[in-house]
Amino acid sequence: MSAITGIYQYNQEPVVLHEGYQLMSGLEQFAADESRVWHEDSVFLGCHAQWITPESVGECLPYYDSNRRLAITADAIIDNREQLFQLLQVDRDRRTSITDSELILLAYDKWGEDAPGHLAGDFAFMIWDERERILFGARDFSGGRTLYYLRNKGRFAFCTTIMPLLSLPHATATLNEQWLAEFLAISGMIDTVDASSTIYKHIEQVPPSHSITITPDRVSLSRYNTFTNVKPLKLKSSEEYVEAFRDVFREAVAARVRTHRQVGAQLSGGLDSGAVVSFTAETLRNTDKKLHTFSYIPTKDFKDFTSRSMMADESPFIQATVRHVGGITAHYLDFEGKDSFSEVDDFLAAMEMPYKFFENSFWLKGMFEAASNEDAGVLLNGGRGNLSISWGSAIDYYAILLKRFRWIRLTRELHQYSYLAGGPRLRRIPEIARIAFPFIDRLFPVEAGYQLPTLINQEFANRTNIYDKLKEHGMDERGWLSSSSIYEDRKNHFEEVFHWNASNTLSTKLSLRYNVWKRDPTNDIRVIRYCLSVPESQYVSNGLDRALIRRATDKLLPDQIRLNQRIRGVQGADWVHRMLPNWHVFRLELQQLCSDERVMQYFNRDTLEKAMLKIRGDIRPDFVTDPDSKILMRSLIVYRFIKSLL
Repeated sequence: MSAITGIYQYNQEPVVLHEGYQLMSGLEQFAADESRVWHEDSVFLGCHAQWITPESVGECLPYYDSNRRLAITADAIIDNREQLFQLLQVDRDRRTSITDSELILLAYDKWGEDAPGHLAGDFAFMIWDERERILFGARDFSGGRTLYYLRNKGRFAFCTTIMPLLSLPHATATLNEQWLAEFLAISGMIDTVDASSTIYKHIEQVPPSHSITITPDRVSLSRYNTFTNVKPLKLKSSEEYVEAFRDVFREAVAARVRTHRQVGAQLSGGLDSGAVVSFTAETLRNTDKKLHTFSYIPTKDFKDFTSRSMMADESPFIQATVRHVGGITAHYLDFEGKDSFSEVDDFLAAMEMPYKFFENSFWLKGMFEAASNEDAGVLLNGGRGNLSISWGSAIDYYAILLKRFRWIRLTRELHQYSYLAGGPRLRRIPEIARIAFPFIDRLFPVEAGYQLPTLINQEFANRTNIYDKLKEHGMDERGWLSSSSIYEDRKNHFEEVFHWNASNTLSTKLSLRYNVWKRDPTNDIRVIRYCLSVPESQYVSNGLDRALIRRATDKLLPDQIRLNQRIRGVQGADWVHRMLPNWHVFRLELQQLCSDERVMQYFNRDTLEKAMLKIRGDIRPDFVTDPDSKILMRSLIVYRFIKSLL
């Protein structure tokens, strides 16, 4: 709920107070309910507080516990408060008022450096242990809040954002070429495989699921959470799996509507956000709060070019959910006049780094702004849903049945799936067979699917040895995860922390700018552990893909949404259409990029020049999915950022 910062002079020299206040001044761009500092000889802690939860109102941060001789500054909302009350033996008369930062401090006092593993929620914190003379901190399992640091000249400085650290003496805004090489070489939405690095050479960050310990002798990182030890769950019936899911998901939702302000939620026409909204409305039903939903829709002059199985304007589905759920104040936002190109500079300033999700940038930011205008303290979404609550690809599961020679069940499932999703069942057999038996693709190759061209300059790639590094993390030279199974991809997602950084960097920095916290119940650590424990047969059943969440939202969502397997929403399908007034300027800037030798040392010249030829002609609506269009937008964003450093 805050931006935090601080300095520890681990060379035992007194902290330079001016430097601490300089860090604090770098946070003044963000709204704050209160700003405080605490310091002693070699330590300075600061907090630029935004009060979101009822317990945080009037909270004193940094906080010093004189009995335990511990000081804390924290950017945190803790979700398992009831569990911690029991484990930490918090008096009942204190439970409604004790702050989350005090709970973190009590957890550290009880469990020491194992404390982060006992916490659920979104958090980044630093604790000064006066007894042991160590500075200890941690970032939550998925990196819901950012925590950057700089170490030089016997000084360790940390901050929620990067720019204040670069204002310190002896700090330089030097481009980290290794980070950039990873960013350019990875074709997917992942920024880098080194989750501790940043775009700046001397600025590091605490990775998700990690704690950090600073002593006069060392700075060490330690991973405190993994999902490798999740035990399979065995219940008696499908109904029991649904009820158990509802219990854990309700708990996650209830924790995330904890605010003294209004509650907001992003709502599309799909299952994930629909599930979040329906459970949230149920939770708020007996309160005096109404749920505000914020939905992105294309501009009025946009003509949908997508196929009949896709929906660029999800308004009909969104309206159906709003009517069925009730208790909702719905906001439909077309963000007229906004587009991916005109927002680049502002988005770079907010992110403090290049980014890849340009198609959605203007409306992701716009959602926060709209929620702030309605005085929402939290903005819920279902961003992690595809890998947690709505997991379950029918075709991939049917490949498992085929591989195990479960002919009778496969036949029955294919018949039901074809009835619900449309199309003849036998048409899907070749696709299922290729997934079940990958050697078929080697014997009878098919045309490769969607791929982005190689963006990185080959000499730059060789100099940074980037492809060997990617292979260490299971990526091929195209920058994609090299597994042939979505089950391996899911496993990799939860084992490798680098998947988490990009989206949560965005949410932290937009939340600070607009004083609204993004909160995702589908990303609750308890929900994820439950979903990973559920048998695959619960996720695909009776012709339903994503079957667990479809059954769990029975009566909560309209069947039009809950059972829909024929139409898929496409958000951001109008990003090229929106850019048309700026397309000429877009091309001119790309020409400047191609002639700037300082920057072209990083880019693949052939890739850019071929892509430039394509966009010189008529601009078609389907350029939204064209690999060359996407590669050019990514290149321009990196170009703008690098120019700001030169």
